[in-house]
Amino acid sequence: MDISLLAINWASFGSKAAQLLLSLSILVILHEFGHYITAKWFKCRVEKFYLFFDPWFSLFKKKIGETVYGIGWLPLGGYVKIAGMVDESMDKEALKLPPQSWEFRSKPAWQRLIIMLGGVTMNILTAFILYAMILFVWGEKKIDNSSVVNGIYCADSVLLKFGLKQGDKIISINDKPAKYFDDIPADIITSDRIKVLRNGKEELLVMPPDLIGQLVELKKKGVGFLELRRPAIVGDLTDKFFDTLPAKVAGLQHFDKIISVDSTPVQFFDEISSILQHKKNSMAQIEVERNNERKYLNVKVSNDGKIGLPYLDLNEMDSLKLISVQERKYGFFAAFPAGISKAGEKLSGYYNQFRKIVNPKTGGYKAVGGFKTMGSIFPTPWDWESFWSITAFLSIILAFMNLLPIPALDGGHVLFTLIEMISGRKPNEKFLEYAQIAGMIILLALMLYANGNDLFGWGKGK
Repeated sequence: MDISLLAINWASFGSKAAQLLLSLSILVILHEFGHYITAKWFKCRVEKFYLFFDPWFSLFKKKIGETVYGIGWLPLGGYVKIAGMVDESMDKEALKLPPQSWEFRSKPAWQRLIIMLGGVTMNILTAFILYAMILFVWGEKKIDNSSVVNGIYCADSVLLKFGLKQGDKIISINDKPAKYFDDIPADIITSDRIKVLRNGKEELLVMPPDLIGQLVELKKKGVGFLELRRPAIVGDLTDKFFDTLPAKVAGLQHFDKIISVDSTPVQFFDEISSILQHKKNSMAQIEVERNNERKYLNVKVSNDGKIGLPYLDLNEMDSLKLISVQERKYGFFAAFPAGISKAGEKLSGYYNQFRKIVNPKTGGYKAVGGFKTMGSIFPTPWDWESFWSITAFLSIILAFMNLLPIPALDGGHVLFTLIEMISGRKPNEKFLEYAQIAGMIILLALMLYANGNDLFGWGKGK
């Protein structure tokens, strides 16, 4: 295979993997720092602070004071080992000794509760601050939905199967007017009813109960199920990422208007994609209009039916009056309440999705994914605004998931501590030990299922 074709997939994979690793490393360190700093605040001894897990050996470790700081080799999270606490280290010997004043188990319940909530609190604060800084540095751009000229593009047959058509203009979702196009994809995931404008007439489409299960599976594959319908005009190719890709190698340039592919007329990018899917590992002739002249270029199509064509960006589409981008800038202090509001909206949206995913009737559980799914949401080439936005959202997810009342998660420890505070009776340490083991088995099973679903599609069924 031509090295330029391999570059499409490998450059994308490498970029996404690097972004995911960096994002999760930042979030894990901050989460564990939340436990660390609150434990130190209440004068607990913190024996270890690790990024990633370290069974048998560490990639790096250094003892400073009473704490060993290190990096493990198993990138499934991280941990702090607080003396006198039943945790993933399963250090039973230390618990057989009489409690010491500097141990977690010797502290009042309210202090232990704060320590357990420290990681979640840090993740929530991280999301607030990241969203605030994104708004301060880049501002906020949203597409006025009423301005969208060419309507929607459904990237997969799922939504088409349930009545949507290419070029539809979405009016409302669950009877709520669709004000901004940016919010439509997330709202559709949990939708029951969608009203569209088609050929000048309004139509109401009823979605099936298992819509989320089918749509989330597309996201797991890295397929954007609904986008703007883009005109067949080439976007900016100046980034080095495109240098070895077929489109640029063949001579396509920014703002070239693609007229036809292999003599088949095209107006939109989705029409180009459909044709190229039948031209895998072969040549295609692209007719373009450039400076009022027609040119014919021969392009090598990759084995997945792509040539590396970028879209016009939103500002360019705005200048062509295909959409209207509403831009808002935030001052430093104004960005913080706006960041809190944005984080709250994201948390609310994720909660609505989670409720549907855990409902067996929706089939959402079938599309639960692991690291491959998470990596797929990062863009290529690397974009810092997108990176920090995705990291903020992952921070919200990490906070939410850690609050689930499962032993071995923060939420399990919080639940037992709240029961103690209400009943006045501390759970038996042997019970906590068994609960920790059960929780770790549950989490390991969920992790195996999620990543197995990524690799083998275990949840797809027939």
